[in-house]
Order: sequence, then structure tokens, then C-alpha cells
Amino acid sequence: ARPPAFRSTMVRMSVLADCLKNIYNAEKRGKRQVLVRPVSKVIVKFLQVMQKHGYIGDFEIVDDHRNGKIIVQLIGRINKCGVISPRFDIKLKDMEKWTGNLLPSRQFGSLVLSTSYGIMDHEEARRKNTGGKILGYFY
Repeated sequence: ARPPAFRSTMVRMSVLADCLKNIYNAEKRGKRQVLVRPVSKVIVKFLQVMQKHGYIGDFEIVDDHRNGKIIVQLIGRINKCGVISPRFDIKLKDMEKWTGNLLPSRQFGSLVLSTSYGIMDHEEARRKNTGGKILGYFY
């Protein structure tokens, strides 16, 4: 019924969600590295937070004069990472509730928030005494 020239392509809803899903799937398959495209500032900051906590190795941004690619070195530490959509507002006093709901324990894992001081994990947000919008989590 459909003409052969018409191909349906998926619309990319959230670049960050795609990125984290790619990383998670590659991690589950036991890959050493994963190619993520397209690049966005939010993805880069999110990856920097993950790197700071030692969940991923180095990542390299490849500029291909289009949307760019990132090659992420995996070290087998990620159990789960994901996006929280919609990006709910989190007040400082609600932080505990969210960490309790999303993370497996208090000892490890991070929520990533977008605050007025930039993108950071929930511990840093608590130190800076600020809330923000939740982007996602990893553990």
C-alpha cells in the first residue's frame, strides 16, 4: 500500500536519552568503546560528570562538520544510566527523596542536575546549596 520510495525514519526525541541508551547497551554487551552521535553540550557535560566519578574512561569528540560524534571508552562500571523526562524541578529538600527513588543505595550512583551553576551531580549541588532540574542518573 505504501510507495517503495517512502521510508519511515525514527524521529530523535532526546539526544541525551539516545546517548545514554547507546552507552548502556554497549556496556551490557561488554564493549570497550562506543560511538555516540550527535554531540550536544549537555551530553558532553553529562559525560564529564560520569568521568569524574570514574564510570567511564576518556571520551573523544570527533568533529565531522555535521553534528559530530563522541567516542567513549567504557571500563565496565556502569550498571544503569538513564534520562529522566520530563526534567522535573528538584528542590534541595526533595533531593533525598529522588536519590532514594532512583539510586540503588546511598553509597554509590549519582543524579545529574542542571542547575544555575551548570550541570553537576546531586552531591555537588548539595554542597553549593542549590536545586535544579533533573537530567538523569547513573550507577
